[in-house]
Amino acid sequence: MAVPKVVIVGRPNVGKSSVFNWLAGIRLAIVEDQPGVTRDRVDYLTDHEGRYFELVDTGGIGIEDVDNLTKHIEDQIQTAIDSAAVILFVVDTRAGLMPLDEEVGRRLRDVEVPVLCIANKTDDEKMDVQTTDFYRLGRGKIVPVSTKQNRNRTVLLNMIVERLPPESADEGPAEDPEMKVAIVGRRNVGKSTFVNTLAQAERMIVSEVAGTTRDSVDVRFELDGKGFVAIDTPGIRRTKSQGASIDFYGAHRAHRSIRRADVVLLFLDATQKISKVDKQLCEYIGEEYKPVIFVVNKWDLLVNSMPTEKWVRYLNDSFRAQRYAPIAFITGQTGKNMKALLNHAQMLFKQARQRVTTGQLNRMLKEALQRTPPPLFQGRRPKIYYGTQVSSQPPTIVLFCNDPAAISKPYQRYLLSTVREYMHFEEVPIKLYLRRRQASDTRDDTGADEIGPIVDEGEDQAVHSE
Repeated sequence: MAVPKVVIVGRPNVGKSSVFNWLAGIRLAIVEDQPGVTRDRVDYLTDHEGRYFELVDTGGIGIEDVDNLTKHIEDQIQTAIDSAAVILFVVDTRAGLMPLDEEVGRRLRDVEVPVLCIANKTDDEKMDVQTTDFYRLGRGKIVPVSTKQNRNRTVLLNMIVERLPPESADEGPAEDPEMKVAIVGRRNVGKSTFVNTLAQAERMIVSEVAGTTRDSVDVRFELDGKGFVAIDTPGIRRTKSQGASIDFYGAHRAHRSIRRADVVLLFLDATQKISKVDKQLCEYIGEEYKPVIFVVNKWDLLVNSMPTEKWVRYLNDSFRAQRYAPIAFITGQTGKNMKALLNHAQMLFKQARQRVTTGQLNRMLKEALQRTPPPLFQGRRPKIYYGTQVSSQPPTIVLFCNDPAAISKPYQRYLLSTVREYMHFEEVPIKLYLRRRQASDTRDDTGADEIGPIVDEGEDQAVHSE
């Protein structure tokens, strides 16, 4: 189970970013006394009473952005809402109930996850009576808080944790869940033909006319007695080519399908060069931390003229951030190599759901740190004291250190590649968080405090990468 997301929404300028920073205990989101400052989603991993969750800040709902980014902001908000385990609906006690608050309330009316209405800027108990108007929003009990006066922070955190979905046991469920596979790619690469061959039934409209599939469609099928769900998606083309609204919404449905999926099959046409659309899709898959298989379709047209090694090098050079991802060469019309592809997808599904014990992880960390210590930062050696896996799908690891900023990106990639190799996450993305060890925390599973000061500033540099 992935780390649950707690999403903060509301109209502009009610203090969403202040609530985000206040709950996170660190200033991350920009706080200004004007609407529209927060545009993209901002997230931060935090914990309360041992339960980890991601806080997600969003732009104000209903804002007219001065830089014509309104659609982008709305997309980011909807993406956050779609992924939420709990939603914090922030209103402003001093301003009172506004028409746009009611609009936000209507937008949240059909969501299925818990929604807490947070009356921000309620600086003392005397102001609680001013929050009663917000009961008209139909969100039940109003939680009066004040970020400036640090009022009811623990109360709110307790309420959030109570509403999070239950944690899965480390050993996983007794029965494997049904795997959902999203089939994505640009137009006319053979996605629907693949699904038809897979299900052995004409469930999709298959045509040589690009863009026939205009919505994401779930098709259930079985392989070796196991049920799967294939999510066929519309073909995507470059944004500037999305002249009709149907193309615009098709792209959004494809993105939503990626978020829903357990494994993504990114289809590529063996006879075509990798395009900007392919790279944008791959980037989005990476942002969502989804296991991916690069599927080179129509391979029968090139099998006698191009070695597979050349295409593998081409893919690795084009998608450097996902060099760990496996590559499959198939012929969708005949079904050649399709069973092996789906078996491999099942392997990735299992990898992403694995959990390792804290002891295993820290023994591996200790060996990795001793083999290649982190490079010096401002004349000092950074220390990593211990790590823990806090969730799966994707495997999410938190490392506690003396200074997160001192652990360089190349060294983080080195640690991730080591985790892949030794913890059997070879072909799936891993989410890594660095957190400062609290002063009251004396835990040191890697023996970092036992290592003396390093005086030679010219030694090792982290050159490892995934």
